[in-house]
Amino acid sequence: MMAGPAYRACKQCSFITEDDSCPRCGGQTSREWQGFIAVIDFERSEIAKRMGITSNGKYALKVR
Repeated sequence: MMAGPAYRACKQCSFITEDDSCPRCGGQTSREWQGFIAVIDFERSEIAKRMGITSNGKYALKVR
């Protein structure tokens, strides 16, 4: 059985990616994160507003 990609979350903006640095803000990413939300309409999302999210995508709820 093959393992899937190792997802990482940005320590600055919480964006989830497979890269060592965030493609959105250039920040360092971490493998230690918990929970995520998928934002499909950041302009109308109350959660995105509270988290300071300004573009659609997958974001970690907690990053260490």
